[in-house]
Amino acid sequence: MNPSTGLIHHPYRPPAEFEAVAPGVHKASTVLFPNVAAMREREWKNKSAYTYGLHGTPTTFTLEERIATLEGGRFALLTPSGLSAIALVDMALLRTGDEVLLPDNAYGPAKALAEAELAAWGIRHRYYDPMNPADLAAQLHPSTRLVWLEVPGSVTLEYPDLPALVAVVQQANDRFGHADGAQRIVTALDNTWGAGMAFAAFDSGVDVSMQALTKYPSGGADVLMGAVVTRDEALHRRLLLTHMRLGLGVGANDAEGVLRGLPSMALRYHAQDAATRTLARWMQQQPAVAQVFHPALEGAPGHLHWKRHARAAACLFGVVFQPDMGADLVDAFCDRLQFFRLGYSWAGPISLCVPYHIPSMRTRQWPYAPHLVRLAVGLEAVEDLQADLAQALQVFRKRPGG
Repeated sequence: MNPSTGLIHHPYRPPAEFEAVAPGVHKASTVLFPNVAAMREREWKNKSAYTYGLHGTPTTFTLEERIATLEGGRFALLTPSGLSAIALVDMALLRTGDEVLLPDNAYGPAKALAEAELAAWGIRHRYYDPMNPADLAAQLHPSTRLVWLEVPGSVTLEYPDLPALVAVVQQANDRFGHADGAQRIVTALDNTWGAGMAFAAFDSGVDVSMQALTKYPSGGADVLMGAVVTRDEALHRRLLLTHMRLGLGVGANDAEGVLRGLPSMALRYHAQDAATRTLARWMQQQPAVAQVFHPALEGAPGHLHWKRHARAAACLFGVVFQPDMGADLVDAFCDRLQFFRLGYSWAGPISLCVPYHIPSMRTRQWPYAPHLVRLAVGLEAVEDLQADLAQALQVFRKRPGG
């Protein structure tokens, strides 16, 4: 036998009885079958066998099962990013002539997807006020098929009454006679902030919970991945078949990265939660600051809803400065920060800062100064982060007339 052939078809197989702390990393596009009968009979949809790498390997099946457990669901699907998870839900559940409702403070790219691709496919969208369940009730229509929920709102972190919003949709299903089947309005929660740590999503009655595994489950700021979790088997199958037809898959090394991050997730979540509350409360006391957005702070939008329904908070808080602090000063504050680096995403080891112009991101009036800085707290010592914020705040004392 030629050495090349011998190396490719080497007969050695390692013993199967191997167990370690870290799950094995299986990389495959091609999956081999022992005979034609097995090739024809294997079923990947229920995770009972393997047919092709895109349809699952031991590594991805393991991660899906752990994410389903984390979220309190039964079924999970992995996607290449959080945004692709949102797109999967949209594409699986919406058709031409349907309507989707999104909270006005939703994740920006999710809104852009509705405004561009979904609109081009004849799918209507509208935005509702997530802090007002009556506004959602007024906008639900017999053609509505999907309602997105986000807890809390992206960037500005308003915390809605999630059970009340879900109840409004359930009542609309009863009113429209859509209790079952494809006509039923489905509720889908972007649970990236909660991540299975802050509250139990399915206890609120949502149908779908998705999150960007890029954030807390990974924790290393080096993996892009999303997940879609359900409890309902029929709904899962709709999502699963669309997932297959779109060819959505994740790499084994990325799955390994998330699997490695999961055991420390609770420790990181609660450590960053504690540090964030400390810094958010300190920022509330600074003269240059007009408003701090963090659900655990008294007076923050939706604080009472958070207090009633959640048991933790994440690593984010937003800061709006006094009305006379212009965009140039806000940018200078961000540039002056040393440990808070300028960068998108969050829940990694390094603290991050992003300035936003909120009125350009909303359809409804924003009642505060337009420029908000979102801060994401990493794993640095909280006293060092506070000192960093203190020195950056000096830019406001140097303003003309300050």
